[in-house]
Amino acid sequence: MLNDIINVFFPKVCYTCQALLNDNELYICTHCRNNLPVTNFHFNNDDSVLKIFYGRVKVEHATALLRFEKKGMVQQLIHGLKYKKQEAIGVFLGDWLGGELKTVKAYQDIDVVIPVPLHKKKLKKRGYNQVAKFAQRLAEALQAEYKDDVLIKVTNTESQVLKKRLARWNQNDELFTLKNKKAIANKHILLVDDLITTGATMEACATVLNQANNIKISVASMAIAQ
Repeated sequence: MLNDIINVFFPKVCYTCQALLNDNELYICTHCRNNLPVTNFHFNNDDSVLKIFYGRVKVEHATALLRFEKKGMVQQLIHGLKYKKQEAIGVFLGDWLGGELKTVKAYQDIDVVIPVPLHKKKLKKRGYNQVAKFAQRLAEALQAEYKDDVLIKVTNTESQVLKKRLARWNQNDELFTLKNKKAIANKHILLVDDLITTGATMEACATVLNQANNIKISVASMAIAQ
């Protein structure tokens, strides 16, 4: 009864179309979920994400759950997650992708899940890392350890500045640093982000993670822009 009263004053609506959700729907209505542009990369052995990193950094496996299109539903979801404090979107997408990856042999030996970090100033301003809950749910599904205290962002950049900086990034232009290398030594790491575009952010993170001994790196994201 209490839930019914709460729903009268604070009705649950779909994060994409704003329609009222039915009792059996969470976060997104059935119609929107069925129309989200899924990639199925990990089911179809599609190496579209992996190809982004060829010749740049060694990646074992790579996937993305959804396709990102400007003004599309996926952009709306990620915008809500990043800027409207709709952290439940990260939970929803993490449960979805995690449920799929745990059935795929390539991801069943993941030891550690690490989110792409935010700089401490941006983290304080936003109040949360938009990738955190997504990564946590992936770790839970894969029965892996979640670590957000190993890979640290040391350079604070705004989005457009970051794009330019990453474009000319090299090992002497430090954006990220690694703490406690021994904690991830000899591990298979799943590096996680919200959106892959050029792959530059993941490349920078993976290069730093490779300072640890005898690791393997795979990557996963909520979406990919193609």
